[in-house]
Amino acid sequence: MLKEDATQKVVRQHKPLGVVAAITPWNFPVVLLIFKVAPALLAGDTVVAKPAPTTPLTTLKFGELCARVLPPGVVNVILDQNDLGAALTGHPDVAKVAFTGSTATGKKVMQSAAGTLKRLTLELGGNDAAIVLRDVDPKEVAPKIYAAAMFNAGQTCIAIKRLYVHDSIYDAVCDELGRLAREAVVGDGLEQGTQRGPIQNRAQFERVKGFLEGARRDGKVVAGGGVLEGEGYFVQPTIVRDIPDNARLVREEQFGPVLPVLRYSDTDDVIGRANDTEFGLGGSVWSADRDRAFGVAARIDAGTVWVNKHLDLGPDTPFAGAKQSGIGVEMGREGLEEFTQATIINVAK
Repeated sequence: MLKEDATQKVVRQHKPLGVVAAITPWNFPVVLLIFKVAPALLAGDTVVAKPAPTTPLTTLKFGELCARVLPPGVVNVILDQNDLGAALTGHPDVAKVAFTGSTATGKKVMQSAAGTLKRLTLELGGNDAAIVLRDVDPKEVAPKIYAAAMFNAGQTCIAIKRLYVHDSIYDAVCDELGRLAREAVVGDGLEQGTQRGPIQNRAQFERVKGFLEGARRDGKVVAGGGVLEGEGYFVQPTIVRDIPDNARLVREEQFGPVLPVLRYSDTDDVIGRANDTEFGLGGSVWSADRDRAFGVAARIDAGTVWVNKHLDLGPDTPFAGAKQSGIGVEMGREGLEEFTQATIINVAK
């Protein structure tokens, strides 16, 4: 019920859209699938899921489990070699596309869906900036920032990708981050004690190696800077300081365990530098003064900005990107409504 008075009654209904295409990336092939399938089913839609070609098995297993409890055709899985995406997103029987992936691919999805004006949810790339104010304890804040930058070997859309630290504590924060990176245990996740795993595929591994080359050229590597010898796509956790804003590692999304640390002295200036990007997925502000940090966070151009934490997502909290980091909302009530068609019924009395 929206409103009711002596002249009218206005009711809003939410109806299922129909068939939803859920297209997921390789970095979190299970949880990102659930973020799409769960609200679609709750809204009464059916789903065609298409995983990344490099991570098909978990989605196939999920489809197998769904087939045991759901009617035929409610959850469907298709696999490809990156050759069926356009056919799926452009199909006239698909009412909505829920996509997570790179900004470049998101633009192609949007073009393909334009022919039928499909509903879209695009969760795209990010180059999340974290700003550390001068009043923090470097030893206390560094482990939290390090964890948020290196989570899943940096292969996380909302990981910290750029770190801006006040000049007065810059050296101390760099030293702490470097220590953490040097002490990290990188290897097979099935082995006891491993803290960081590999890059997921060869193409991304080669891309990250290119960022390492640029980091050695453009900045000062204080920890890491190389790959592990032997089998597997393992990259050393890397901290880079004294790097300019125009370096590739700062401008682009590295999607690997390589963190640039930049120096600043003026708050207004660093906010401008943090916002100087085509991306706007997430960000964070770190300070002993939460009110001051909130004021800085409110000026960051991003869909989600955390204060004194990062990577905190929940099914009851909306998640969306700004600028070229996405369209639409995932999770929360707003995310659920994205999988419905709102209908307003206006009755005269």
